[in-house]
Amino acid sequence: MSPVRAPRHGGRILVDALVGHGVKRVFGVPGESFLPVIDGFYASQDRLQFVVCRQEGGAAYMAEAHGKLSGEPGILFVTRGPGATNGAIGVHLAQQDSTPMLVFIGQVGNDFAEREAFQEIDYRRMYGPMAKWVAQIDRAERIPEYVSRAFHTATAGRPGPVVLALPEDMLFSEAAVADVPHYVRSQAAPAPEDLRALARRLEQAERPFVLVGGGGWTRDTGERLRAWAEAAYLPVGASFRCQDYLDNRSASYVGDVGIGINPKLAERVRNADLLLVIGARLGEMTTGAYTLVEAPVPKQTLVHVHAGAEELGRVYRAQLPINAASPRFVEALAEMRVDGARWRDATRALREDYLAWREPRPMPGALHYGEVIKWLSEQLPEDAIVAGGAGNFAGWLHRHFRYKGFRTQLGPTNGSMGYGLPAAIAAKATHPERTVIAICGDGDFLMNGQEFATAVQYRLPVIALVVNNGMYGTIRMHQEREYPGRVHATALSNPDFAAYARAFGGHGEIVETTAQFAPAFERARASGQPALIELRIDPEAITTSTTLSAIRQAALGGKQGR
Repeated sequence: MSPVRAPRHGGRILVDALVGHGVKRVFGVPGESFLPVIDGFYASQDRLQFVVCRQEGGAAYMAEAHGKLSGEPGILFVTRGPGATNGAIGVHLAQQDSTPMLVFIGQVGNDFAEREAFQEIDYRRMYGPMAKWVAQIDRAERIPEYVSRAFHTATAGRPGPVVLALPEDMLFSEAAVADVPHYVRSQAAPAPEDLRALARRLEQAERPFVLVGGGGWTRDTGERLRAWAEAAYLPVGASFRCQDYLDNRSASYVGDVGIGINPKLAERVRNADLLLVIGARLGEMTTGAYTLVEAPVPKQTLVHVHAGAEELGRVYRAQLPINAASPRFVEALAEMRVDGARWRDATRALREDYLAWREPRPMPGALHYGEVIKWLSEQLPEDAIVAGGAGNFAGWLHRHFRYKGFRTQLGPTNGSMGYGLPAAIAAKATHPERTVIAICGDGDFLMNGQEFATAVQYRLPVIALVVNNGMYGTIRMHQEREYPGRVHATALSNPDFAAYARAFGGHGEIVETTAQFAPAFERARASGQPALIELRIDPEAITTSTTLSAIRQAALGGKQGR
């Protein structure tokens, strides 16, 4: 414990605590409810940057993306009431993505509590279901204690978000307290008998499959797993939006197990006799709405490795549940020798299926979006970070882009729109030396398009691709499947997105043909400014494998045949 320091106001104590835990950057929107904290940031601006955003939802995405990239808790500051509700989207994202995150919220003073004062909300009740811990700091002298617990809670077991409310009177009050040293991350490790049990099951398996995902992974973990899987000729798939955990060039990598899965890959998962799941929760998107792996007792022999003991047995009754953090488990796994000669040919065939699946198919219109993604996959630096939003447009990214390094993919597994641009901004702030692009839909982009101003303000030259088909494409697709031809509430009237970017002081272009894209991208990159390229695609190109008209005709045929 550090020695007791001279009296400081609560805001200064809090900022000093963040610095002591190694925080270099926080994201947020300023509010009068935490003015002493802003004063603390002023005093520590040479050690800690406060990135001022344009809306708390965008700031929350930035904090979550920073947590994903760094492995350290992303930090968000929002004001009470409206700020807290706007920022809630990032808390839900961090919870479903298992991302460490700390959220600090201004709160009414204790003398006004429980009166429904101006912008007052009970944050324990509001955030309780989607955070690991929600608390309120009522005394300034306890700030170091609460902050230390928050870091430990956010990073231990299954990582996730922690929310701390900051009453205004507490922040203005002074206290003479000592700082707490940097937090220490704790991780569960597999028991020796668990590893022996797994080895026996691998010896007996004829159709094994490895599935990776979840939070807490590191670059070293992915590299260790790759070496082990290749030596054992084991096929490895990535759960929804975790495709960068294993280098996609690996002979063992066979594709992503998520939305729009390769049917041959889905068949292999469904028919596996041993399913080794490392870190993934086996949620709805990864299991194809719980059909690839049936609940509660799978047909496959399920070995489920997860950092959170509460997740094991929550949905699936595994034959071998192992409570262990992915890095600790893979470290132990690397010592296990497996003779996989008998499934080598099957793994090679799966790999060939993956390579064939990722080749773009013809699509309507003059701009072939799949070819654009393939070009990016082949031309971007290996360490480039690709931040994708949520919508049908992301299907091309999942299918055609090959991730070559750890944490080169940022995506919301909770499917929330508006993520791509803020996540890219956070990525560029965290890794200014790396190429960072955002891939957004038209509806998706305008959920947080105002954060382009943040990129300009902080001179963060991200490149945003806005895929414009004039609709909320995912909803339109489902609409045509369920109510063919009865289109309503999904059409969008969009601005000139290139002009939008230029209005903020960035670089903007419009691309309408495949041949136009590469030169436009190079001009955007050479501009040195935050840039936006609008990709105008044919509305018929609704997924990587079909069209709107085909979906409508199939639905009409099905209804007529009933």
